[in-house]
Amino acid sequence: MKYIKVLVVCLALFSANLGFAEEPQLTPEEERYVAEMRRIWDSLDRQQGEISLPNGVAELTVPDSFYYLNPQDSEKVLVEVWGNPPDTAEAVLGMLFPSNATPFDEDAWGVTIEYEEEGYVSDEDADTIDYDALLSQMKEGTSEYSRQRVEEGYESMELVGWASKPFYDKASHKLHWAKEIKFGDQDVNTLNYNIRVLGRKGVLILNFIAGMDQKQIIDSQLDTVLALAEFNKGYRYKDFDPSIDQMAAYGIGALVAGKVITKTGFLAAALVFLKKFGVLIVVGAGAMLGRLFKRRKT
Repeated sequence: MKYIKVLVVCLALFSANLGFAEEPQLTPEEERYVAEMRRIWDSLDRQQGEISLPNGVAELTVPDSFYYLNPQDSEKVLVEVWGNPPDTAEAVLGMLFPSNATPFDEDAWGVTIEYEEEGYVSDEDADTIDYDALLSQMKEGTSEYSRQRVEEGYESMELVGWASKPFYDKASHKLHWAKEIKFGDQDVNTLNYNIRVLGRKGVLILNFIAGMDQKQIIDSQLDTVLALAEFNKGYRYKDFDPSIDQMAAYGIGALVAGKVITKTGFLAAALVFLKKFGVLIVVGAGAMLGRLFKRRKT
């Protein structure tokens, strides 16, 4: 969705919401934009409590401090509101947002949820991985992916480095790390915080989408998000049966880097959602739009 004259639109809405006598006149195109954003917000089914993911292998316990969006609503946010390529949202099982925020906020952040069923991932190599060497390989893979993005009309993408080095908890079988990514010529880099929960037949994927300036907030919420996702009985890591279950063709290191493409030897860059508020962030109008929709929520 293109943000045409968004500042004018948001100022008009904000003024009207505060009861100002004079309101800027909106063009038909601006009115359609506002109506579409309102339609999307009103259509979102914000859920809390015990939630079974659509594939049935895992369950979320969503506290009052968050709300969950189902796959259909998550696609609306990722594609229609945040401007991501449609195919990037196909595998998303849902999203999490802090309960005091909307996707329209200037400082909005969220967590995408996915699942890859490619077998039991061994954690035997967890203590021996050279993550600095791995980072160099990941930068090369990201550079190749960036060229594809540019050819498709999207912004370039650069992996700047670790925002938090990978850490694996052997007791909970949960892995997390963070990357700093630069999109195009944006002033604020993107924080891509990754969580992987290892299971019997695959991996549950939770990715934070935020700006680097929000890292302190994300760090404060990490333990909460780590705790809310668990595999159901029969799909847990400890339920693995080597006599009947499939082993994944990769280990912990490949989870961090992306899956290895066997024929070429290149590392496939993991998809990273980009918040494309454009002028909304620059002029601060996103905060106005966020407040408007928060009022409608109450």
